[in-house]
Amino acid sequence: MSQTTLHIAEQDNVMVALRLIAGGTQVDGVTVASDVPAGHKIATRAIPAGATVLKYGYPIGVATRDIAPGEHVHSHNLSSTLRDDFDASKHEVHLRKLPVPADATFDGFRRPDGRVGIRNEIWIVNTVGCVNNAAERIAAAARKEMEAGGDWGSVDGVHAFPHQFGCSQLGDDLELTQRILSGLVRHPNAGGVLILGLGCENNQMKQMLEAVGQTAPGRVEYFNAQEVSDEVEEGIARVHKLAAYAGKAKREPIPAKELIVGMKCGGSDGLSGITANPLVGKIANRIAAAGGTVLLTEVPEMFGAEEVLLDRATSANVAKNAIDMVNNFRAYFRKYNQPIDENPAPGNKAGGITTLAEKSLGCVQKGGDAPVAQVLAYGEAAPVGLGGIGLINAPGNDGVSSTAMVAAGAHILLFTTGRGTPLGFPSPTIKISTNSDLATKKSSWIDFDAGPIALGTSSFDELGPKLYALVLDVASGRTQTKNERNGFREIAIWKDGVTL
Repeated sequence: MSQTTLHIAEQDNVMVALRLIAGGTQVDGVTVASDVPAGHKIATRAIPAGATVLKYGYPIGVATRDIAPGEHVHSHNLSSTLRDDFDASKHEVHLRKLPVPADATFDGFRRPDGRVGIRNEIWIVNTVGCVNNAAERIAAAARKEMEAGGDWGSVDGVHAFPHQFGCSQLGDDLELTQRILSGLVRHPNAGGVLILGLGCENNQMKQMLEAVGQTAPGRVEYFNAQEVSDEVEEGIARVHKLAAYAGKAKREPIPAKELIVGMKCGGSDGLSGITANPLVGKIANRIAAAGGTVLLTEVPEMFGAEEVLLDRATSANVAKNAIDMVNNFRAYFRKYNQPIDENPAPGNKAGGITTLAEKSLGCVQKGGDAPVAQVLAYGEAAPVGLGGIGLINAPGNDGVSSTAMVAAGAHILLFTTGRGTPLGFPSPTIKISTNSDLATKKSSWIDFDAGPIALGTSSFDELGPKLYALVLDVASGRTQTKNERNGFREIAIWKDGVTL
């Protein structure tokens, strides 16, 4: 018979229901007082009012009243305590050494600048939202031509990524938009890129090209729609030129240490930190051990989990940068007079997550035990061969954080979800369900099911190698993710400034 609850860490005073438990049921030495949904918490012993509630071995909040053994622990009797900045002086940092690289390979495209792509696509990147429709029409026309046949060589597809920015922005706000867009232009999954401008926007083509920097001759085409008679016709002609260049690329064996993998969770539930996130953490360990780069972001969902990350820093400077990033993000909330611990979202709470610390401790499970080796600014390119985790400064919003990781160079995103979301991004996005019900209900969204871990019908040791094999298959082009098959590819840009 499979287990019905999980007691994660020995010191925890709550356990997690792995499926609906009816009131009156005897479970692990306590009588459950009322019905408890899957993913929600049950007190394993008496917890006095004001006492700390522990999950994952760390505090997730305090009891707002006396909680009896077997009682459901959630918003009605548990509150957050994340109000102040993280005080590093109260925590001893234990520096982590980088792992010894392990052998593994995938088949990718070696670019002229030495970087590697796992797709050979043509991307259309707008300087401004005014030309969104034109960009999408160009991409759609090109795809229609590809479907009809013709010589496109090894080009996998043509895609546009609409956004609403690039004009009526000033200063740092405009610069951050340019960083994200130029990161997309440089991304090695794109064998060729068309930069499409309007002509009168704040994000002028000259500035955009300067932000992109030097690229291989023939890889980038650009023009402003105001300067041609028919922007769609001109765009298709430019895409043909890019296809003639990019279509010559061929896959070849590449060491896995050159992979950059972004880790994300969205639509989380109470099983996220128990099944899918720790499973993704096993992949983070493998990628880091191979010498590759793992990216984590969602900074507000690090609040309350700082100790976990600091214990894995590779240097005192990395630890300091991580603390500064988290505390500066707290200051960002205060700047706009917003509560630091308003998170979790309503869907998270319905799934059993009560406090931000609880969500954060589950969130950072995606990093496994890999060392934290670098802290990156929003829009900054991630290094190849980091051999550990790069923390990116970006919010928790699914679209914004995922786009930030892609712009930093992530070849693939591993996206865990308990509630489900159809979102996809420019890089292949592997959706991993925390529970099997979601995988069955939304099979068109989900690529991999971590639910058997909760059901007790499989284990991390069994599913870890299967998920890693899927990652390498996706990287090698042998498998398309559901977001690729569905055509779900989106970007979102973090705005923080005046709109003219």
